[in-house]
Amino acid sequence: MAILITGGAGYIGSHMVYKLADRGEQPVVIDDFSSGFEWAIPSDVPVFVGDVGDQQRVAPLIAKYGISEIIHFAGSVVVPESVAEPLRYYRNNTANSRSLFEIAIRSGVRRFILSSTAAVYGDPPANPVTEETPVAPLSPYGSSKFMAETMLRDAARAHGLRYVILRYFNVAGADPALRTGQATRGATHLIKVAAEAAVGLREKIQVFGADYSTPDGTCIRDYIHVGDLVNAHCHALSYLRGGGESLTLNCGYGRGFSVLQVINAMRHESGNDFPVEFVARRPGDPAEIVASADRMRNLLGWRPEWDDLSLIVRHALAWERKLLSRGNARLASRVPQPVPLRPIVSKVRRDKRLARGSPTLIQDQETRRR
Repeated sequence: MAILITGGAGYIGSHMVYKLADRGEQPVVIDDFSSGFEWAIPSDVPVFVGDVGDQQRVAPLIAKYGISEIIHFAGSVVVPESVAEPLRYYRNNTANSRSLFEIAIRSGVRRFILSSTAAVYGDPPANPVTEETPVAPLSPYGSSKFMAETMLRDAARAHGLRYVILRYFNVAGADPALRTGQATRGATHLIKVAAEAAVGLREKIQVFGADYSTPDGTCIRDYIHVGDLVNAHCHALSYLRGGGESLTLNCGYGRGFSVLQVINAMRHESGNDFPVEFVARRPGDPAEIVASADRMRNLLGWRPEWDDLSLIVRHALAWERKLLSRGNARLASRVPQPVPLRPIVSKVRRDKRLARGSPTLIQDQETRRR
């Protein structure tokens, strides 16, 4: 039984691919490589280049591998960027998801797991946030994800598709075995940015707002280890395979840490007292958002393994140091740079496959890693 992983070359998607492969599952990846990396995927996993909104690419892929389950990670995820470029977010997160839902239903896919976000809640009236907390997104990112959620619910109700929607809080850390981790160019996630500062890739770290109504004036977030997050997806998959009804669940630990607490944790782990600059608030940032994860624990039987800020920071820092040791520091540079991938297939071969309207395999499995 093959599982299609959209965005499987990205940060969270690549962790999911490794986890499924470890379990003896057969993941199949489709990614447009706008932010993912070929090296982030195990060498024996089929990887295709394509846009998940392109039904002429996705349909043959589902048919070829007999896909009956999809885990959908592909999309854009930066809140400030969504404020500046809202239409791109509505295309990537909403329109492309709509196309994927349609082709999944038409192709007979039976189970679907959707990556969503706590940003759908906006600035909640109380914490911790439950799944019944009113949705009130502050950014196009949150709005675009909630629109995708709504479409999936409606389509599933009409066509019998069963799903789990997972609303992520702040995902951080890296694979404890350091097989993959976050290598986003120009990253904005706090723990990733702090790790870059700790290893010298950033001269300083900026704190956006120190006048919030929180104990130290900085924003509070619920940070979940990426390993625990992908474990939640595995529990969701088992739940659906067991006949479970469709669900929407929060993914977090149920406790938050401030920006300054995270920075101090990274300083302690790294031994580097890197500079901090306080600047104005960013649009779309709530003061505090912490998950109630009781529903996920109770319904899926999920239990975290890495619920410790120091451990999350330690794994993120170890990954950053590995990037440096590999000579991949450019992947984590504070200034976004084009990072060339090794040629995927020859131009002639690629063009022939494009002309046939089928997904383009990154390279034959035997030669992809040479």
